[in-house]
Amino acid sequence: MVKHIVLYTLKENVEKESAVKFIASTLEPLVGQIPGLLHLEVRQAYVGMDYALYSEFESKEALTNYAVHPLHLAAKDQFSHMIATRVAADYEL
Repeated sequence: MVKHIVLYTLKENVEKESAVKFIASTLEPLVGQIPGLLHLEVRQAYVGMDYALYSEFESKEALTNYAVHPLHLAAKDQFSHMIATRVAADYEL
């Protein structure tokens, strides 16, 4: 299993609470639609960053495939203009 954690800051002109809810509603339904994506949650962060994405994948290959999957790319297109910075980490259990 691979865990994928991403921390984001949003652009200053973005209303953070509604943006995080929108991003969550866009990404969380991908579970069950993209092979190998076992779990995904988006939550507002309280210190340092604006929100966190936590996800679990069956394998490294599943994470690689998720990154280029058309459903994931279409979802990202809906909110990528709101993101200022992104830091990610992946690790395997």
